[in-house]
Amino acid sequence: MNAFRPSRHGSRRPRVSFEFFPPKNEEMEVNLWDSVRRLEPLGPAFVSVTYGAGGSTRERTHNTVKRMIDETGLKPAAHLTCVSASCAEVDDVIRSYWAAGVRHIVALRGDPAGGLGTTYEPHPEGYHQTSDLVEGIRRIGEFEVTVSAYPEKHPEAASLDADIDALKKKVDAGATRAITQFFFDNDVYFRYLDKVRSRGIEIPILPGIVPVQNFKQTAGFARKTGASVPQWLADRFEGLEDDPATRRLVAAAVCAEQVLDLIDRGVSDLHFYTMNKADLVYAICHLVGLKPEKTQAQQVAAE
Repeated sequence: MNAFRPSRHGSRRPRVSFEFFPPKNEEMEVNLWDSVRRLEPLGPAFVSVTYGAGGSTRERTHNTVKRMIDETGLKPAAHLTCVSASCAEVDDVIRSYWAAGVRHIVALRGDPAGGLGTTYEPHPEGYHQTSDLVEGIRRIGEFEVTVSAYPEKHPEAASLDADIDALKKKVDAGATRAITQFFFDNDVYFRYLDKVRSRGIEIPILPGIVPVQNFKQTAGFARKTGASVPQWLADRFEGLEDDPATRRLVAAAVCAEQVLDLIDRGVSDLHFYTMNKADLVYAICHLVGLKPEKTQAQQVAAE
């Protein structure tokens, strides 16, 4: 058995990107930066930092992104939503990102103020939908703009076709890349990609990958977001609630299987939802052939 196999169809390494969330306390701060330093040597194309509901993490997101720019060689993408904020308030955030050196924004509508499952009410003086936000971002600066995509449709969308209509509006407004909601059945992603391409949408659609750190939590979040959880996946984790060591091994195997299949079928870019936990993501990247590069700090130390 080989230590890893980048692909059955070639030796090209996949490009990866990672999502982090801003820390709420000192302990989480330490954990975040341990994870960032662990994954930075893998040379991600970019890393993204989430933005809490209603701008609740605005300052923490900004500080995290600014520190990444100042202290690492990473290219951070700052998340931005338009929930519970006027256009003027959102525009101020966009300008502050530009002033900090950020050149990539992940533009999202954001969850309803009442949480998932409640009705979305746009701010009366705000951007009403993501395509409006994308237009606003591109009007202010020459940002890369990444948006979301939903292989199993957004929970609020009337149909998958209607959801692809929404993606088309975001692309027409200036989006340059999309990242999908996580999924576990790769056929779902490829069927979606075929539909998207048939509509003339040609931007990169990166598959969003979530290593299963905690099956119960992942399944619960999947139910809220409309992502299906196959029975075979539940079977893999059954009986491991009190066996974290075996659970981690199973999680690595499951995610590596998914990622290798995506690569074998032609995918060259992968986006990992890290949950600020690096070890499992690092192991999976190693299995598909990604080896560490020198970090900015290591390069300086070597000079």
